[in-house]
Amino acid sequence: MFIETKGLTKAFGGLTAVDNVDVGIEKGKITAIIGPNGAGKSTLFNVISGFYPTTKGTITFNGEDITKKKAFNVAKLGIARTFQTTNLFEQATVMDNVIVGHRLRTKSGVFDALLRTPRLKREERESREKAEEVLAFVGLTKEANRLVSDVSQEAKKRAAFAVALATDPEVVFLDEPAAGVNPDETDGLIDLMHKMVANGLTVCLIEHKMQMIMEIADHIVVLNQGKKIAEGTPEEIQNNETVIQAYLGGGDEAVDAN
Repeated sequence: MFIETKGLTKAFGGLTAVDNVDVGIEKGKITAIIGPNGAGKSTLFNVISGFYPTTKGTITFNGEDITKKKAFNVAKLGIARTFQTTNLFEQATVMDNVIVGHRLRTKSGVFDALLRTPRLKREERESREKAEEVLAFVGLTKEANRLVSDVSQEAKKRAAFAVALATDPEVVFLDEPAAGVNPDETDGLIDLMHKMVANGLTVCLIEHKMQMIMEIADHIVVLNQGKKIAEGTPEEIQNNETVIQAYLGGGDEAVDAN
């Protein structure tokens, strides 16, 4: 497996948010993590990406144990993520936000900034070129010089994608990428995720829009109260009685709900 967790557990005091979870994410595929609010989905993302330390268990990426690595080092290895709320600098331009994303790959420090060294100038040029490239990829070239606060919610979602892509990742974790956007905009984001995979990336997402998940996912993992209760193809999950009762609320109409 490209990314694999074994017995992954994260406890906050007496609360176990992720409880002994085994997850495998296959390279070049779209894996969805679903479950009700409070199921531990975002916590799972935070632990895998290094934002939270594990309480127990292991995480491997490309065969390397990354269990104890910090978020910055996990990102440098090639794991990027977005958040439920778009963590962008609202009073900066879309372009400047994306440039910051590529800074993960640069080496200039305070000394370079003070002296305006050739390395700093080269890396500034490379960061801008990378930002232009990923903004074109996500369809935001025309929005590049607008303040984030002035663009639409869908554009903010795409900008968050662009920031993640600017880090040159191998896999992108997307936390509710379609939250707050309308059905047409959701379709556009689905197309963008397919485009990412077609260009060699691996995608793992959390999403509550079940119709979207059933359309886009190659593999689905279901969490409930911190535990993995099911996994499989969309068809298998749609017909899994445990999932229907624990998450979807019973009845076929719940499975097909947006």
